[in-house]
Amino acid sequence: MIFFDSYWFSSGTPTFLIKLIEQNRYFLPKLSNITVGKQILESFDIENIDFEVILYQAGYLTIETMIEKRRGGIEYKLKLPNREVKNSLNDVLIDFLTNQTSEKLRFQDSIYDALIDGELEQFKNALESMFAHIPYSNYTKNNLPQYEGFYASVIYVYLQSLGLDIIGEDVTNLGRINLTVKIENKIYILEFKVGNENALAQIKAKNYAQKYSNDDKTIYLVGINFDEAKRNVSGFEWERVE
Repeated sequence: MIFFDSYWFSSGTPTFLIKLIEQNRYFLPKLSNITVGKQILESFDIENIDFEVILYQAGYLTIETMIEKRRGGIEYKLKLPNREVKNSLNDVLIDFLTNQTSEKLRFQDSIYDALIDGELEQFKNALESMFAHIPYSNYTKNNLPQYEGFYASVIYVYLQSLGLDIIGEDVTNLGRINLTVKIENKIYILEFKVGNENALAQIKAKNYAQKYSNDDKTIYLVGINFDEAKRNVSGFEWERVE
């Protein structure tokens, strides 16, 4: 198995990946929780190839585990191969989605400090400031902000760049959590909505916290709404589950 370090990224921006993300409106949190079938080793039709397969064949993803299904067949759990590739890929994605090269470290520090301290008001302020600093031109040069996954993807790449334990599209018996974040003795369950639908109410109605009730960690339920016109957080509600 070949592992690529950050030198691979410095040799050129992976523009083909950026174009695929934009064209397919790919929900980036899925990158932290990918399981694929046998087609990953057999798909070579570039016109119909899955985005995850391209990432694998290009070296951005590697096989973490092979899963033999009880009814027969094999699936593969994928992951980013190492910290260097993870950090470099997320730096590229942050720059593409937000154009925040100079402010990036400040937002990373603010978000990390808020989560590790359990300061949700500080987390909200950091997100509002981060979205407010995305240049207007970044919204007009591509169509990514026109879909709900854009806002979740921006938050995801920032959190992923911090090296946190993240599960995107986290499956429960009643639905899928947009994003689960684990840091020290805390678990954050995040749900995102564009518009007025109550994000926190969905977390509670589907009892997403139950999945982690035996983890002996403090659980935070966080519902975040976004306004397309304002291009920022429009609602932020949270509750703590002891």
